[in-house]
Amino acid sequence: MSVDDVRAAAERLAGRVVRTPVLRSPALDALAGAELWLKAECLQRIGAFKARGALHAVGRMSPETRSRGVITFSSGNHAQAVALAAREFGVPATIAMPVDAPAVKVAGVRALGAEIVFAGTTSEERRAAALAVRERTGGAIVDPFDDADIIAGQGTATLELVEEVLARGSKLDALVVPVGGGGLIAGACLVAEAADIAVYSAEPGTCNALARSLRAGERVAVQPGSTLADGLKPVRVGEQNFAVASRVVRGSFEVDDDALGRALVALLLHAKVLVEPSGAAGLAAALSGALRGRRVGVLLSGGNVEPSLVAELLGRHAGQA
Repeated sequence: MSVDDVRAAAERLAGRVVRTPVLRSPALDALAGAELWLKAECLQRIGAFKARGALHAVGRMSPETRSRGVITFSSGNHAQAVALAAREFGVPATIAMPVDAPAVKVAGVRALGAEIVFAGTTSEERRAAALAVRERTGGAIVDPFDDADIIAGQGTATLELVEEVLARGSKLDALVVPVGGGGLIAGACLVAEAADIAVYSAEPGTCNALARSLRAGERVAVQPGSTLADGLKPVRVGEQNFAVASRVVRGSFEVDDDALGRALVALLLHAKVLVEPSGAAGLAAALSGALRGRRVGVLLSGGNVEPSLVAELLGRHAGQA
């Protein structure tokens, strides 16, 4: 895969996804000691970048394949994205979600008309449930991340970011990307590789499948631990995703719940934008000061968060932002 695949995906997605804004905040720059360029995918359709990959992948299916229905397994944002794509193309969707999925994401999937099957708490349990549905219905699985069409679709977020920064007379030195299964970072790497931009991953320290895999030189499975970032809890990163990331990613940042909470609150107070904890991971890494003095692109990957959690984090971190 290359940046040409991402450019082709951008052409196919024209008119189907939002060209989300790129935000600047002097207050956040000061906190990070860096020039931050924030790509607000929290303002994308269904509130997350996942709409890009799902609409691209489902759109690339033959009408005959789509007509049998689409199936996926997801903790929430990809679930909503596939439900959206199914509605747009007029086909049924069945989604395997974890039993502990945030209520706001479950409600979003149901509002889009998809059927939900609840299955365990890990991505492997959800995947097994999705395969069982496929066996019963003959529907097509839309993989959450380990798929070339998904990767190319997700890469369009970074493509837009790089284009916008250049149009405004600047150029990124680095890019920080939240990582779950690796769809977003693999797409970002295809774009950044062509533009000579260093890429860094951001993961919860309790669910650091990519960081461990990069250190080992091969994909490593992890047992996901507790984290506020419900969208960043893979057992392992995808095979295609790791193949791309392993040749491009320069380093990994691991962020804990306090850092995620502080980043979420700082973004809300200083940039007036709300993200979910998973969407705050890249900013949390930047606010650590590790990229001081650089021009840094930060992907704010999603904004589907429980209001009660926002209230709790504001009470805990507002005085630190």
